[in-house]
Amino acid sequence: MNVNQQPHMASPYGQPQPGYQGYPQPGYGGDNVPSGYPAQYAPYNGPGSAYQQGPPQGYSPYASFPSKTLTTNLVSDLSSSSPLDLGMRGPPTSGAPPVSGAQNYSQFGQGETQNGPPPMVAPPQRPPVSQPYTPAAVNLPGPQPTYGQQYGAPPVSMQQMTNQMASMQVGSTAPSPAGPGYAPQSFPQAPPVSQPPFSTAQVQPGPTQSYGRPLPSTQPSFPRPPLPTSQPSAFPAGPPPTSTPSQLPGVIQPQPPVSQPPPYHSGPPPTSTGFPPRPPFHGMQGLPMTSQGPPMASQGPPMASQGPPMASQGPPMASQGPQMGSQGPPMGSQGPPMAQANHILPTQPGMPPGPINTSLSGPPPQPGMQGYPAQQNGAFGQVRGPQPGYTGPYPGQQNYGAPSTAPAPAPAAPKRLDPDSIPSPQASDMPPVQKTRHRIDPDAIPSPIQVIEDDKANKGSEPFTTGVRGQAPPLVTTKFQVKDQGNASPRYIRCTSYNMPCNSDMAKQSQVPLAAVIKPLAPLPPDETPPYLVDHGESGPIRCNRCKAYMCPYMQFIEGGRRFQCGFCSCVTEVPPHYFQHLDHTGKRVDCYDRPELSMGSYEFMTTVDYCKNNKFPQPPAFIFLIDVSYNAVKNGMVGIVCQELKTLLDYLPRENPDVESNIRVGFVTYNKVLHFYNVKASLAQPQMMVVSDVADMFVPLLDGFLVNVSESRVVIESLLDQIPEMFADTRETETVFGPVIQAGLEALKAADCAGKLFVFHSSLPIAEAPGKLKNREDKKLVGTDKEKSLFQPQVSFYNTLAKECVAQGCCVDLFLFPNQYVDVATLGVVPTSTGGSIYKYTYFQAPSDQERFLNDLRRDVQKQMGFDAVMRVRTSTGIRVTDFFGSFFMSNTTDVELAGLDCDKTVTVEFKHDDKLSEETGALMQCAVLYTSCSGQRRLRIHNMAVNCCSQLADLYRNCETDTIINYFAKYAYRSILSSPTKNVRDSLMNQCAQILACYRKNCASPSSAGQLILPECMKLLPVYLNCVLKSDVLQPGADVSLDDRAYLRQLVSTMDVAESHVFFYPRLLPLQKLDVESMTLPMAVRDSEERLSRGGVYLLENGLNIFLWVGVSAQQELLQNIFGTPAFSQIDSNMTSLPALDNPFSKSLREIIESVRAQRSRYMKLMVVKQEDKLELIFKHFLVEDKNNNGGASYVDFLCHMHKEIRQLLS
Repeated sequence: MNVNQQPHMASPYGQPQPGYQGYPQPGYGGDNVPSGYPAQYAPYNGPGSAYQQGPPQGYSPYASFPSKTLTTNLVSDLSSSSPLDLGMRGPPTSGAPPVSGAQNYSQFGQGETQNGPPPMVAPPQRPPVSQPYTPAAVNLPGPQPTYGQQYGAPPVSMQQMTNQMASMQVGSTAPSPAGPGYAPQSFPQAPPVSQPPFSTAQVQPGPTQSYGRPLPSTQPSFPRPPLPTSQPSAFPAGPPPTSTPSQLPGVIQPQPPVSQPPPYHSGPPPTSTGFPPRPPFHGMQGLPMTSQGPPMASQGPPMASQGPPMASQGPPMASQGPQMGSQGPPMGSQGPPMAQANHILPTQPGMPPGPINTSLSGPPPQPGMQGYPAQQNGAFGQVRGPQPGYTGPYPGQQNYGAPSTAPAPAPAAPKRLDPDSIPSPQASDMPPVQKTRHRIDPDAIPSPIQVIEDDKANKGSEPFTTGVRGQAPPLVTTKFQVKDQGNASPRYIRCTSYNMPCNSDMAKQSQVPLAAVIKPLAPLPPDETPPYLVDHGESGPIRCNRCKAYMCPYMQFIEGGRRFQCGFCSCVTEVPPHYFQHLDHTGKRVDCYDRPELSMGSYEFMTTVDYCKNNKFPQPPAFIFLIDVSYNAVKNGMVGIVCQELKTLLDYLPRENPDVESNIRVGFVTYNKVLHFYNVKASLAQPQMMVVSDVADMFVPLLDGFLVNVSESRVVIESLLDQIPEMFADTRETETVFGPVIQAGLEALKAADCAGKLFVFHSSLPIAEAPGKLKNREDKKLVGTDKEKSLFQPQVSFYNTLAKECVAQGCCVDLFLFPNQYVDVATLGVVPTSTGGSIYKYTYFQAPSDQERFLNDLRRDVQKQMGFDAVMRVRTSTGIRVTDFFGSFFMSNTTDVELAGLDCDKTVTVEFKHDDKLSEETGALMQCAVLYTSCSGQRRLRIHNMAVNCCSQLADLYRNCETDTIINYFAKYAYRSILSSPTKNVRDSLMNQCAQILACYRKNCASPSSAGQLILPECMKLLPVYLNCVLKSDVLQPGADVSLDDRAYLRQLVSTMDVAESHVFFYPRLLPLQKLDVESMTLPMAVRDSEERLSRGGVYLLENGLNIFLWVGVSAQQELLQNIFGTPAFSQIDSNMTSLPALDNPFSKSLREIIESVRAQRSRYMKLMVVKQEDKLELIFKHFLVEDKNNNGGASYVDFLCHMHKEIRQLLS
């Protein structure tokens, strides 16, 4: 069947369509491909081959992704900003010194920054400012980076630069002989590699990454006698002082002799060390960045640790002289912010400066980059092993990836990237796919993988203790243990910033959103203790008299313990006599550590009857299963599968105590155009069916016998579940109702006077005559117009009213959809999303391939812990208040979030605004209180407390943000905004806010530097790449093959995602399985989401929380294929398989265990799809390679970064 005739496609998130082997998206594939890839695209001889031994084909010999032209000087340090030089090279602008002076980056001493690895050894003390800088080559303990700044004429005049930047196109111009981006006229002789002056940069207050051009330095540039080129100088005692601004423009360094090869010369120079070939420029130091930063990642790719990776990584601006930014480490911690590395490596005369001897500490340089530490994946940071897919060391490169022998001590300078000076592979070295691509080397820009790996290395080994106010937790991708010492675990609450601005002007200026993503019932790993349950008896929880905040560690006891002062509103309240306790000499109660509410961040209170509806304790909740038995539902096998599964699933209803049976009662309804209720009372021999055909006025025809206890009525229930598929096997009824189905469940819960959950299994658009009837309004012509927003709004108001009634009763609705065509998810989803329920969608459901996913989702949904009839309120200390909420809930007033059901996967995101000033001493406090009915029928309060710091300096704000949480907030904000604005306006406003955030940092926190540099804060260096993923997601920028239902489904799904789920959803995890070590059982390190990272000889696993893809390269080794699929031939692999064969070999076992463990981390079961390279399914897979350009018009990461830089420059000018 031709792809073009496929029925509506199911989008990457849906099930496969019938005509295709398990291929969910019709429009993706075959010849129907929208522009971008030729239909069956030609065999790709690109990067893949780069992974074999020998000079990879299509890649430059210097490859590790920094291509041959790479000599980058981008260094940045954790604390430094990294300038990415994207363009103009004017003289550095002078600017005021950084706002907060040189302070250490963040409150963790130097090197302990958030996203970069802390130094493995204490960084050397920075010499006093007055210390003289000694030019002699000194043997530093580790390789020292050199300064990649040319002494010499600046490359072009300012005017030329401007013109150049204005017309700058990240495109494919062929690099000039001196290296891309260098205008030949500027360097008549060899490239200016000679020893660049180290341009020193101002110490910046916040970590920044600078990409590219040198920042204007604040360091004194000491005129030093030009050293012989081969001997870079090193700072003997650590980075040079950072106080004096300005580098000496006039010092001209001797150029290397003309005969020397230009920096981008392609033949490998003979190197004595066996390092990768690279011209020995002597002056080219820059590269050796290695020792840079705190050894942070040992500076791996330089960028990595560095500032935004961009820079550092950077394109190696190799000779970049002036460019590289000297953005100093922002904090003063960095040493001289030299753009170059802070230390120059001492090179032995006669050796090229770059490659450093491995005996020096520091990772061995990478090929093509002298002196760069091995860098995996283009990331910077720790030394990584060879790139995925590379079977062995590159030619000419010795022990690529060997661990560095010793950490390099000195902090690194920031990185900057200059597209003009960013090397990118020469056209002839690029794979065909890439010939016309940007000139910025993708390895020169911040790598998500590097940041993730650095965080694991720095924060994964120690438990995270929550006792320190305002300390940012490890990233969601890091495995860590939490010890609750007074603030809620990051598993419950994550904030966009752990430093709140002291006043609204500062918040407005920075544009950083102030929000918290709260997951009140989050599951904890087995090694962490669940919240303690506190019972104060009949008097109930102790609260502040004025603001009603609950007792917590922020309450201050006074007058010998007789009263307490509220930390939120400062009101003083009497301590009830039964709660009185004496204070110790520090003013703390002597029983402080015996009471969870005085010493923990999270705990629960048992409540009194005053906290219950109508002042009476609740009944245990009920589960009602409502099954569509129309023709489509019976024919696709859904009815039979549900009935069969429920027989065993009912033994696993949620319970508090695993040894006691569940208190939850169950009921059953089937429906098509009419509803069938079943009496399954234990005393009956056979179940009885009652039909209600008057759907316009729904009622429940029986009270006794509808909701029953499973163990008492087991025989009758099993008999019913056996009979339902037979009764409706020959049905010809195709029409269904939907509104009356939910009304029926709601009426049953009202009659039983309890809360509960409805599980609705539904297949088609409800077109039968009944309340809530819908029509097909799918109109592709509206997509992209101002009327598009109407397609995301419900067609009728009936469901909004129904949702309100459900919430009042505590009736939560979970909807399982099995559509073969448009079902109007935007309207059907109103009740589930307003009641705290979930929507599951199985497009083109086919039992053989989709049953496993559906049953796993159903089992988890029925068994997971949840609360019913919940109300959540977030209180804050004076100065800020909650102004907005995002998630699946209902609000009847401005403060209370009402959730008919709240399960362990749901999050509620809250946004804060200032209503007064905050003080740095007291910080800002928030308390989230959730009142709910447990599955055993107890009324409880769960409390989560969080204290963050307040700051009066912008640099401190930028130093303590969490990008993953900011992206989670931005996605939810944008996905909600499309209900009221055209998608283009939503995308533009997101881009604009991101540009304002980065421009404010650049203007107020980074040391002054030329406008051609893109400087990113260290902990936001991934903001552009992740934001681009949100902007080009299917909801905001759909391809022609993405249905409206898929977009509405994803929009509702993202609204309740936690930070870990949104992270992998927008930036999927891509694992190179050919590197799997079956002995250690640790996962191979992920690679970046780009086609150029895939090797034709590899097998990769990609997961995004909804799907798992196994991509098989066309040249994968036979042994690998035999171990995974049981066949050595690529052509014999069945791309329709949805599970891997259980083979008796260690690789197969390890791979299946990895897939199971990856599935266990996600809240939805991910169906496995096997994608063979060059197969039509590959287009779907490529949709998730989010660093590349996509077919819907979404920009590649590099292009988007250049666009952001342009926006930032416009804002600054």
